[in-house]
Amino acid sequence: MSLKSLLAEKIANLKNLRFVVNYRRMWPYVKPVWFRALCSMLICIPIGSLDAVIALALKPYMDLVMVDKSIQSPWYIPLGIVAFTSIQGGLKYMSSYLATWVGSKITNALKYDLYKKLLTFPTEFYDKRNSGDVIFQFNNMADSACVGLLDNLSVFTQRIFSSISLVCVLFYNSWQLALIAVVVLGCAFAPVAKIQKRIKSVMEKTVVADSAIITAYNETFAGNKTITSYNLEEHEINRFQWILKNIFTLRIKMVQKTQWLSPMMHVIVSVGIAAAIGYGSHLILTNQITSGNFVSFITALILLYTPVKNIGNNLNAVQFSFFAIETIFEQLDAKPSIADKEDAIELNSSDLNIEFKDVNFEYVENVPVLKNINLSVKKGQTIAFVGNSGGGKTTMVNLLPRFYDIKSGSITIDGIDIRDYTLHSLRQNIAVVFQDNFLFSGTIRENILLGRENASEEELMKAVDMAYLTDFINSLEKGLDTEIGERGILLSGGQKQRVAIARAFLKDAPIIILDEATSALDNKAEAIVQKAIDNLMKDKTVFVIAHRLSTIQNADLIAVINQGEIVERGTHEQLLNIEGGAYKALYDMQFKKQENQPEIV
Repeated sequence: MSLKSLLAEKIANLKNLRFVVNYRRMWPYVKPVWFRALCSMLICIPIGSLDAVIALALKPYMDLVMVDKSIQSPWYIPLGIVAFTSIQGGLKYMSSYLATWVGSKITNALKYDLYKKLLTFPTEFYDKRNSGDVIFQFNNMADSACVGLLDNLSVFTQRIFSSISLVCVLFYNSWQLALIAVVVLGCAFAPVAKIQKRIKSVMEKTVVADSAIITAYNETFAGNKTITSYNLEEHEINRFQWILKNIFTLRIKMVQKTQWLSPMMHVIVSVGIAAAIGYGSHLILTNQITSGNFVSFITALILLYTPVKNIGNNLNAVQFSFFAIETIFEQLDAKPSIADKEDAIELNSSDLNIEFKDVNFEYVENVPVLKNINLSVKKGQTIAFVGNSGGGKTTMVNLLPRFYDIKSGSITIDGIDIRDYTLHSLRQNIAVVFQDNFLFSGTIRENILLGRENASEEELMKAVDMAYLTDFINSLEKGLDTEIGERGILLSGGQKQRVAIARAFLKDAPIIILDEATSALDNKAEAIVQKAIDNLMKDKTVFVIAHRLSTIQNADLIAVINQGEIVERGTHEQLLNIEGGAYKALYDMQFKKQENQPEIV
């Protein structure tokens, strides 16, 4: 055997071992429902075994009724067949019910663990994936794995015992013909092992294509206004058509790689039946078997071969079940790049002095975004970051709650690296108000209470009042219990921002991050939101990313960030006094723009 062949064999063995290990890892999910799962499997034994009843009953019927005519009214034989098949039908219903019950329980348990795992991944995980990938791998795969696992186990158990009982009938009727049937059956199964290697890559591409469809629907839902306003309907239709064509191509490839098996099985099986008929005729003529033996044998043979002929149709589901289980445990085994250290400590300090020391960061390797950032922030100070778009302002504040981890240097709170604190305690001390805040489907009350779920009604109303939401809430028929739709679609931009501010206010975190919280609002909405922000900032350490410089003039420190470096720092007055300075240039540009705006009458 060549070295290449030996390696290929070893890799195949490792893959098979991995499948076995993954199935063993399913046990914690099966254990709570093992009794019903066992019952479902045990019921499959009589279901399969009863397949032999009809074939077995035909021997006495043919010999005693059709040939010898020694029995004139054989009513009990057809009646017995009906009775047995009725029992078989009832057992099939019970097996199906139990399998669905068990499958749903296992699926839900898998989805629960997958969802918990999903929530542990950092922001960069979502940056590199689209919504279709996440939904397909963390939801649809669980359905495929469990449905495939239980259905295949049930079918396998039924067919094993059906085959055993039918083979017994074959040997009962004629051991010579039975040997022919078993040899042909072995030949029919020989090509099955080759298919697994051929369809793995197609399955992986199919998963990507299927997830692309989900992404397309999600983007159409979320971006419907953009599609409409830019007349992108034709563009989106063409893009969707391309996805469908890709899926069609993959489906055809799957058929080409697997569906040749069924026709080939038909040919092999027909050879077996033909051989049995030919040799069976000889045995009848030589009085070695009776006509009843022969008819019973052929019936058992057809019942045995029928599922074999259609095995190609089931193979895709079987292989996808293996693939889904493997993918699920790959996700569950994945290690989040940002996680607690084993000896992480709780952040309980009241001082909360923050320091960035020689901080470097990059999203893409060897493409620096922040370079040697040094900055000290004392408790209660307000720090504003300004600068050109793409300079690194948002990245600076994203590092503090560890949405991302720095490449080198350190960020400390009270002299302790933030990576030494538990993620929960670190983020519990930070409240973030984004430019486009995410609101969950539900009511205004539910969204605000996400800041602190156990807040009292008095604390909730204070947060509403401090966010300047009171008048708006009072104008609503259901008040705080008004449904706001998915992503808060039923609220205006200013209203969404104030709900987010109320949520942050209720959290009462000592550190506040304001990421251009007013830049997307009109002047009237901005004025109201700015008042709410002023309330939120009281007695807090605040990091502000500002687009409008007029909102940060009272900041304790303003840092100008360009090309990933702090090029200037100081108060508003200090920075304006730097001739030719970056901050002065930004301020003058905004001031002149405001002067040139026409007066609104």
